[in-house]
Amino acid sequence: MIIQILSLFPEMFYGPFQNSILKRAQELKLVEFRLINFRDFTLDKHRMVDDIPYGGGSGMVLKPEPIYRGLQFAKETKPEAKVVLLTPQGQTFKQQTAEQLAAAEHIILICGHYEGFDERIRSWADLELSIGDYVLTGGELAAMAISDAVVRLIPGVLGSDESAQKDSFAGNLLDYPQYTRPAEFEGLCVPEVLLSGHHARIEAWRREQAILRTALRRPDLLAGAALTEREKQFLRQELDLKI
Repeated sequence: MIIQILSLFPEMFYGPFQNSILKRAQELKLVEFRLINFRDFTLDKHRMVDDIPYGGGSGMVLKPEPIYRGLQFAKETKPEAKVVLLTPQGQTFKQQTAEQLAAAEHIILICGHYEGFDERIRSWADLELSIGDYVLTGGELAAMAISDAVVRLIPGVLGSDESAQKDSFAGNLLDYPQYTRPAEFEGLCVPEVLLSGHHARIEAWRREQAILRTALRRPDLLAGAALTEREKQFLRQELDLKI
């Protein structure tokens, strides 16, 4: 996969992209990051990328010309690359979105800055994404978060592909509780079922705990989860006990 990022501050990505899973993915040749500074595509001597908005108002707006030229440069490798505009007005980025993007061979992320984009820039994007209902100084941090979420889903990036399949939000459920050694610490004990060695019981317990945790912490997700009648009955009983 190739991920190209159009940004005014490409140096922000060097640390995050040279550590942990993202570094491993690059070493394995499973992903290639290409950072493009769209200031390099200005034509005036001052290299201006923004201007005052028509009609007045506060702040500066990103001009269309540098981003257009930078985007054309990025698409030379693969004209059909998926173009993603990072904006607070976009649809909320979710695990399902990460899965869809991970299936692409080439994506281009455009990072906003200042007061916003010239509206015409939107017409060049296939998708507009937001990582939450808050405003960042620029789209760089959002691009890092999206890149991390997408790359870890590429087969071979994680030590086990099963790890990604069982992540929180997979199947619209949060992850089940995890424990490691020691079995008892400060009076807090690991559930007996996890020490039993009985794999079927362990998997059943984990599934039930994932369902219960989702119901208690993110009930909005359950509408998209495929639950059996037995699991629904278990959930009703547990919720009655919690109440």
